[in-house]
Parts: sequence; structure tokens; C-alpha cells
Amino acid sequence: MPHPATLPAESLLKDCSVERTRRSGPGGQHRNKVETAIVLTHLPTGVQAEASERRSQPENMAVATFRLRVRLAVEVRSDVDLDAGPSERWRSRCVQQRIRVNPEHDNFPAMLAEALDTLAACDWDVTTAAQKLGCSASQLGKFLQLETPAFTVLNQQRLSRGLHVLKPR
Repeated sequence: MPHPATLPAESLLKDCSVERTRRSGPGGQHRNKVETAIVLTHLPTGVQAEASERRSQPENMAVATFRLRVRLAVEVRSDVDLDAGPSERWRSRCVQQRIRVNPEHDNFPAMLAEALDTLAACDWDVTTAAQKLGCSASQLGKFLQLETPAFTVLNQQRLSRGLHVLKPR
């Protein structure tokens, strides 16, 4: 079963409830009269994400979907076959042991999920996980720092196992 953060938006939204609502803030009458805010709940996991900063419901839906994929990447773990090596997506974005992806790119949530799943399978040992993913340990650490909650999960898991906490760079 693929990690939910790796699913295309259309497939992911099939497993979600969508709530349209109003939010206060800038945007004037249009924002206060029209239900442009979106709250998504991934039904199998209960993970939620929302967006209300745009005046357009479709724009808020796109932002909320991306945020949901990132939250799923951080909060949900899937089993990974360490012998299979990294995914094609990961290999295409990891060149000469450097991870090249913008945190706003559509591949970011899936790569974040893969990194955290690999770390979990390696008992949160960054060096071992980095070797399995084909990057350096420092690159993996920097990548996780792009999403503060992911870096926090890493350090919480390491701390619970008696491993030293990684410092942000």
C-alpha cells in the first residue's frame, strides 16, 4: 500500500472529507460572504489540513491538499523494504548524494514520507538511512529541516531511543 502522501491529489481526496467554511481576515466582503476556506480530513488517519488565506475556493483547495500531503508525510509511517532501494522519484531528485527539491514542489511530501519511513525502518539512525537513500547524512538532515515538524519527529524518536538530538544547521 503506497504512503498516502505519495498519492496524486485526485486519489488522495477520494479518502478525504471536505468542509467548506468561512474564515475572517483580509479579503473584504467576498471573503466573509463566501465559503472559500477548505478543511480536509483524511478519513483513514484523521489527519487534517486547512487553507483560508486565498479568496478563491479552488486555490484554497490546492493549498489545503498540499498541506495535507505534508502532514501525512510527517505523521503517518509506512513499512519500507530497505533492500529495494529508494524510489525512482527519490533517485531523480538525489544527484551525487545531494537532495534537490524545493519544499513547495509537488514531489516534496512524497520524498519527505520516504525519508521518514526509511529513518523509521533504520531505527532513526540518520547515517544508515542516508546510505539506504543514496545521500549523505548531512543532506538528509538538511532536507528534514525544510519541514520543522519532520525534524522535530526525527529528534523525538532519536531521544526516545537514547540517541543524541540533531542540532539544526
